Amino acid sequence: MEIDWTHAGPSIAAAFFASLVEFIEALTIVLAVGAVRGWRGALGGTGLALASLLALVIVLGPALTRIPLQAVQLGLGTLLLLFGMRWLRKAILRASGVIPLHDELAAYARERAALEAMGVRKSGWDRVAAATAFKITMIEGIEVVFIVIALGAARAGLLVPASLGALAALVLVILLGLLLHRPVAMIPENTLKFIVGVLLCAFGTFWAGEGMGLTWSGEDWSIPALNAGFLAAALVAIPICGGRQRMLAAGERA
Repeated sequence: MEIDWTHAGPSIAAAFFASLVEFIEALTIVLAVGAVRGWRGALGGTGLALASLLALVIVLGPALTRIPLQAVQLGLGTLLLLFGMRWLRKAILRASGVIPLHDELAAYARERAALEAMGVRKSGWDRVAAATAFKITMIEGIEVVFIVIALGAARAGLLVPASLGALAALVLVILLGLLLHRPVAMIPENTLKFIVGVLLCAFGTFWAGEGMGLTWSGEDWSIPALNAGFLAAALVAIPICGGRQRMLAAGERA
């Protein structure tokens, strides 16, 4: 498989930041499972999920190369755009105060309480721990797989770089988990989600445009321009949403 390193930078960055967000959320739950139910089941379930996700990338990535490139670009670009818009919408609403910021420490506490309510953990292999760790890792990991495949399959030679970006994020989160033994709360996850939403929207628009036969002015240099456009629109939307929320709150009090 040929690797296009000359165009790999943006795909690596997008895959890294998007994967970092998902892996941090998975780590929070896995840490709670390990602390309450035992590390054997938590690590076993996590390892099985990671192996399953790797198999998905190996199977689905090369399979997409058999589909006409324009169809792949249009389909994956549209899905990537919709995916990015969902992330960006939530990031805007959080930044404007419409919905609360995501709190990994609070999520950790909720998961611990739920696991403790299930009773005393079993000695040896704990099926509850394994199943919980497997489920959360698969849920968050499938989003990572989709992003990696969408970023990597839309142009020949980018699947490996996008995968390396996701792998780097996984290694970083694992190292932080081993060092801290607690949720990674110092990384500004809400800011990361805002950035990732902008990146995914830009990439999705670019690939979908190419899939429709659009010739972008400046070719790959259009991606930074798209990033700037989505970022500007999001920054404008934050005070608008915040003002509307304050007006609604004032109306309810009146």
